[in-house]
Amino acid sequence: MTKTSTLFGVLLVGAALAGNAAWAQSCAAGKTLTEGRLTVATGNPAYGPWVENDDPASGKGFEAAVAYAVADKMGFENAAVDWVRTSFDEAIQPGEKDFDFNIQQYSINADRLKVIDFSAPYYTTAVAVVVKEGSDADGTSPTASALRGLRFGAAAGTTSQKFLAEVLKPEQDLLLYDDNANVIAAIAANQIDALVFDLPSALYASAVQIDGGKILGQFPVEASIEPDHFGLLLVKDSELTACVDEAIESLRASGKLAEIETMWLADGAGVPVIDLNK
Repeated sequence: MTKTSTLFGVLLVGAALAGNAAWAQSCAAGKTLTEGRLTVATGNPAYGPWVENDDPASGKGFEAAVAYAVADKMGFENAAVDWVRTSFDEAIQPGEKDFDFNIQQYSINADRLKVIDFSAPYYTTAVAVVVKEGSDADGTSPTASALRGLRFGAAAGTTSQKFLAEVLKPEQDLLLYDDNANVIAAIAANQIDALVFDLPSALYASAVQIDGGKILGQFPVEASIEPDHFGLLLVKDSELTACVDEAIESLRASGKLAEIETMWLADGAGVPVIDLNK
């Protein structure tokens, strides 16, 4: 390759990057609550691994990192991002908002879309395995073959039951309960070795609902059955929605979203990905 062609290639790449940045800035111009700044909302309080130490401005935690990555793609430096707090339910209500977008594990669904906007998904929930520390199941290798030997419970008619029956296929009979509260009570009483929830629910159950709860691992997202998709929440018919969508799709295509997920929801949260082939 000649020096001329190499230089030409570098110039093309530079022009493309500059073009993307210019598009992002022009797309958001005049559409944010405060010109030249981006106002982002999260929960009050916000918990890890979504936001570490209840400090979204640190950029630490999966959703804090995603918010800053989206802001960057839209042409906003970190110093131009302002954080506000809302309750989960408050933000879903129709009407004006005091934020440009809100990020706190909002599942995209048709009913909510009647009164607010959602961005393209920034996260698709994975299925995670929860056990009790110190139990016989604690220390089980995060592989499908090892997990199949555990005694699982699930609420009847849920995606957890379907996942266990169709994907993991445990060797012991699956114990069914009326609801997830009874499944949690069952593992607390040592009636079952393990349960499966979507990762956000598993994080909450292991930290709050189950004394000594522990997540052994998470299955690859592609193994999930009817997973939830999390989106950034915006006011209904927001002019920013298309800009946010473009930013998220760019982050996905570049691999940045996957990198942030691995950092905060796998390595950072200590939740390894379970190998279905072992």
